[in-house]
Amino acid sequence: MSSMTILALFLILNAITCILYGIDKWKAIHGAWRIREVTLLTWTALGGALGAFLGMHLFHHKTRHKKFRLLVPLFMVIHLSLIAWLAVNA
Repeated sequence: MSSMTILALFLILNAITCILYGIDKWKAIHGAWRIREVTLLTWTALGGALGAFLGMHLFHHKTRHKKFRLLVPLFMVIHLSLIAWLAVNA
């Protein structure tokens, strides 16, 4: 898989994750059925940590939840470390 393909997948995953956080915030405000936390964290873990971080701060969503405050930055460090490793070893 080329580095451009990996970058495109990374950007798409993060965009989807950010959008999911925005949708969940909208649903929270309007009293609609919510996106499960495990779903949000799964997208975060699968490569969308940067999008989750942006979504949390852009939409002021899940910022008081301890597991999100801990796991999102942890996944960001893991993902960025993996990207750096891939860039060096590509």
